[in-house]
Amino acid sequence: MAERTYDPIPAQRVAFLGLGVMGYPMAGHLARAGHQVTVYNRTGAKADAWAGEYGGRSAPTPREAAEGADIVFACVGNDADLRSVVLGDDGAFAGMQPGAVFVDHTTASADVARELSAAARAQGLAFVDAPVSGGNLGAINGVLTVMCGGDADAFERVRPVMLAFARSIARLGESGAGQLAKMVNQIAIAGLVQGLSEAIAFGERAGLDMTAVLGVIGKGAAQSWQMDNRGPTMIAGKFDFGFAVDWMRKDLGLVLDEARRNGAQLPVAALVDQFYADLQAHGDNRLDTSSLIKRLRAD
Repeated sequence: MAERTYDPIPAQRVAFLGLGVMGYPMAGHLARAGHQVTVYNRTGAKADAWAGEYGGRSAPTPREAAEGADIVFACVGNDADLRSVVLGDDGAFAGMQPGAVFVDHTTASADVARELSAAARAQGLAFVDAPVSGGNLGAINGVLTVMCGGDADAFERVRPVMLAFARSIARLGESGAGQLAKMVNQIAIAGLVQGLSEAIAFGERAGLDMTAVLGVIGKGAAQSWQMDNRGPTMIAGKFDFGFAVDWMRKDLGLVLDEARRNGAQLPVAALVDQFYADLQAHGDNRLDTSSLIKRLRAD
C-alpha cells in the first residue's frame, strides 16, 4: 500500500465487510489511520490474512464483525451480495448497535440503497450509499472519490473517517443519490473510453506516432484522465490492470435499468455496453475497460 499521511481524528470502532481489490486496501487505510477495525470476508482466509497484515481482527460473520462498531463499511459485488451481508440473522444489521451508521461502497442500484436505508431506520440505524470512483489504484493510494446519498447528519459523522481512503467526498442528496451519481460517472467513462479507442485506432491506421499525438492533444481540449492514464497503455496493448470489463458491464446494466425507469435516452452508453459484450464473448472478461480498442484493431 502506498505511504500517505492521515488527518488526526478520534479513533472509531469500525467494521469492513468485503475484502476484494477495493475493500482490502480501503480497510487497510482505516487501520493505518488508527481506527479499530474488524473485517469480514466470504473467504475467511483472506480476512485472516488482512488481520495478520494490519493488526485488526477478523470475524466469521457480518453480524459478529459489526457488533460494537460505530461505523460499518461494505464493498461487495452487487445488490444480492449486499443484501446477504446486511440482512438476516447473520447480517450486519442484526449486530449493529442503535445509532451506528452503515456505509455502502458497493456500486449497486439506487433501489437497494433506498430499501436498506428504510430497513436501517426501522432498527434505529443510519445508512449511507457511498459508491466510489478511482479504481484499485485509487483504493491502494487512498485517493478515491466518494459519492454519497443519505441523511446529512450520518454523512457528517462518517466523512472524517472516510478521508482515510478518499480525497474527495460529497453528499449529493437523499438515499440513492450516491448510486445515481456513480451511474452518471460510468456513463461519462463509457463514452470517453470508446472515443479514445476510436481516436487512437484511427491515428494508428493513418500512420501517426500516437504517443506523440497524445502528447500534443493531451494539452488541449481533448485532455481527460482516460487519455492521460489509459492512452499510453492502450497504445502499448496493455490491459492487465484497472477496472475489468465484467465490472463495467454490471455497472452499465444498472445504468440502463435506471434509464428505462426514468426515461433517459442513453444511445451511446447502450452501444458501448454491447461493445463490452463483444469483448466478453471473446473471453476478455477480466481485461481493463480500455480494452475496447481491441475491437477496432481486429482485422
